[in-house]
Amino acid sequence: MFESAAPLLAEHKQIEHQLADPAVHADPTQARRLGQRYAELTAIAKAHDEWQTLSEDLDAAKELAAEDPTFAEEAEDLAERLETAAARLQSLLIPRDPNDGKDVLLEIKSGEGGEESALFAGDLMRMYSRYAEAKGWSMQVLDSTESDLGGYKSVTIAVKAKGTPEPGAAPYALLKYEGGVHRVQRVPVTESQGRVHTSAAGVLVLPEAEVVDISIEEKDLRIDVFRSSGPGGQSVNTTDSAVRITHVPTGIVVSCQNEKSQLQNRDQAMRILRARLLAAAEEEASAEASDARRSQVRTVDRSERIRTYNFPENRISDHRTGYKSYDLDRVLDGDLQAVIDSCVSTDTEARLAALADE
Repeated sequence: MFESAAPLLAEHKQIEHQLADPAVHADPTQARRLGQRYAELTAIAKAHDEWQTLSEDLDAAKELAAEDPTFAEEAEDLAERLETAAARLQSLLIPRDPNDGKDVLLEIKSGEGGEESALFAGDLMRMYSRYAEAKGWSMQVLDSTESDLGGYKSVTIAVKAKGTPEPGAAPYALLKYEGGVHRVQRVPVTESQGRVHTSAAGVLVLPEAEVVDISIEEKDLRIDVFRSSGPGGQSVNTTDSAVRITHVPTGIVVSCQNEKSQLQNRDQAMRILRARLLAAAEEEASAEASDARRSQVRTVDRSERIRTYNFPENRISDHRTGYKSYDLDRVLDGDLQAVIDSCVSTDTEARLAALADE
């Protein structure tokens, strides 16, 4: 039983030896990658050890119970604990998304609904900011275009974990379920008659690509500079600090204007470009990845929704998992874990079902 754990336990020992080598830590990117993988495999190794120990203890208790009935109660307790340990190990052995240990880039864009949609995009931005803060993650705005009333026409943020997170606890492992169209129902601030309107904002979740993940040739880039636009500041509309990068082979275009220097904006734009190129490469290479991307936003239309935020009823509903609760105010204040847990649970059940069918 659990034969699939054997190669993972062997890999765990191999990485343990690698991390003991000081030369490995001379490359921070490689050391971080090995550290993340080691944390994933350590959880499996501990769960396997617990399952194996309980199995041996149960066999011993059964033998003793045959001679002394007082050991029967202990055997029953061990059997229950063994069942729990086996379920945990089975869950950890489910094939996972290889990007689950990565940090993420979140792109939030307003859609149908005009200024109200931009304000809702701002609400989503604050919700993810507070969720990230509660998780101890850092968050950085890479690029943004604000609306007249203080919302966002578009905003791109980088969410980064500190240290090496536990398996399933990295930003991408949790936030990847946020990709899609989010619909809001409420009375807009611009509505004078008090009528409830429906609008939408879209969220795209990309695993942040390391430099080693994607190779980009300088000859494939067209880089344009222009003057920043937006709220005041000495550098706005006075210097050509904003940067637009076009990846000629794919036609992907990214731009950044939030930083004061052209070099900083170029660095931020390259981070976004690497993430988009990684996502595009994975879509090409894997039908499964392509199916997952289809669940994320392509056009921000009210009909393509994954979740509804109903303000009059203080209700939030996730249309993929059936989750519904009446604490919308708390969710928008960053208490998002129960909603995400429903997505993780649904995904885990689907992966277990897929394994059973094989």
